[in-house]
Amino acid sequence: MKLVVKNLKKSFLKKEVLKDINFSFEKGKIYGLLGRNGAGKTTFFNCLNEDIEVDSGEFYIILNNTKRPIETEDIGYVLSTPNVPEFLTGREFLKFFIEINESRINNLKTIDEYFDFMKIAPDDRDKLLKDYSHGMKNKMQMLVNIIANPNILLLDEPLTSFDVVVAEEMKQMLKEIKKNHIIIFSTHIMELALDLCDEIVILNKGILEEVDKNNLDNKQFKEKIIASLKEE
Repeated sequence: MKLVVKNLKKSFLKKEVLKDINFSFEKGKIYGLLGRNGAGKTTFFNCLNEDIEVDSGEFYIILNNTKRPIETEDIGYVLSTPNVPEFLTGREFLKFFIEINESRINNLKTIDEYFDFMKIAPDDRDKLLKDYSHGMKNKMQMLVNIIANPNILLLDEPLTSFDVVVAEEMKQMLKEIKKNHIIIFSTHIMELALDLCDEIVILNKGILEEVDKNNLDNKQFKEKIIASLKEE
């Protein structure tokens, strides 16, 4: 399976944020989407998720050599600022999400099994979401997207709110599930991208380009990324 983006363009007033995006993302890989703050990473995700309308271009899935449009259930989008119903407990939120999505959830598990998978402590499971930390809310947002099992996971700065231990747990979890998904991981932290991702793509001046790791040691690769991100 591939996610293909062709000639994608998006401007806001006179500012051209995405100039001409052409790229193919493959299943089984984690792509690190690097860019300076304000480079357009979130705009790119919002276009793919159809939260905003593109000016021109297209994106679609190729599965078994057949082209088809992206459907709502194809994409899971984890926002940098978690959006959860704070009037529910963690357990109530998961129960509600599972009930309305049960028909499309494969290998349905119990609520506590899902909590265990995301390493959410038993004492936290029946607390109101409003009392969760930012990192805990982010965990819940990531969990419901994983339960839905979309073909494509868009992760917008998902690990920045986690402490070192939890961030490492999340990285290992993403590596475990990547074989079944196309994962695009937006970050401005180069070390995180190098540690987690199979491929590195740079969004700079509205253009998306892959940085080839071949024949480069780690220092050379970092220098190439930094050079790619420097303004003219």
